[in-house]
Amino acid sequence: MHLAQHALRRAASAGTVALLALAVGCAPQPEEKASGKPSGSTAETCAKGSLSTQTSGKLTIATDEPAYEPWFKDDKPANGKGFESAVAYSVARQLGYAEGDVVWQSIPFNKAFAPGAKTFDFDINQVSISAERKKAVDFSSGYYDVRQAVIALKGSKAAKAKSLADLKGLKLGAQVGTTSLNYIDDVVKPARQPAAYAKNDQAKSALKNGQVDAIVTDLPTAFYITAAEVTDARIVGQFENQGGTPEQFGLVLDKGSALTSCVTKAVDALRADGTLAKIEKEWLSEAVDAPVLK
Repeated sequence: MHLAQHALRRAASAGTVALLALAVGCAPQPEEKASGKPSGSTAETCAKGSLSTQTSGKLTIATDEPAYEPWFKDDKPANGKGFESAVAYSVARQLGYAEGDVVWQSIPFNKAFAPGAKTFDFDINQVSISAERKKAVDFSSGYYDVRQAVIALKGSKAAKAKSLADLKGLKLGAQVGTTSLNYIDDVVKPARQPAAYAKNDQAKSALKNGQVDAIVTDLPTAFYITAAEVTDARIVGQFENQGGTPEQFGLVLDKGSALTSCVTKAVDALRADGTLAKIEKEWLSEAVDAPVLK
């Protein structure tokens, strides 16, 4: 309640403001920026010189390490190659930042959307937008519509699955904190406790070593894994979107960030002018239809 106390101290010298300050102070409120601009201010413009970034004149973008393909290329987010690297630089250009103005930062997947102040301007790391996560962070509008997919070793019992019912008796695994793991828990509802891994690399190793029957990832990652990393595996199928609303990846920002509206406008502009579709075609062209598991 640090901010509540701050608000009350300010209100003490002006009784007519005290009730308002108390009402605002008791709700979770972000810290004000050093510039004095309130976080999330509608007065914030989207011109480069007026953006309240972590470092003046720079745009700090975060992602996990390692940075997996096809989202990034060669584990080098700064090279502009891979779907998310290309999206990140396109957003930066929309905001007025040249390639040399972008600073990359390594942030673990779960930490990106955990409560607490952020050291980045936005994070891009296949983070699905959800109401629960919005309690701790802001999201831009979605930059990619995604489905989750099941991967199993060729010739295994899991590889022959045709429905959700066929998956229920299997040992499944996914990266912790992901919607992939949520789909196992909420959609498959397996009879056996799923395995949760800190990294996708660990999940892939578990699949190769026979510690799990199948793993769940987003569909583009599934295509890459089966084509280049675990070549004796195949995509069993994909899940339908739940509730009729497509799952979307969004850029993650600090809760109440003054940048949220500007970053959202940038993403929306890239969708409207066809840039996102062009980037998707270039880097995710293999993520085509896979059988739907019902």
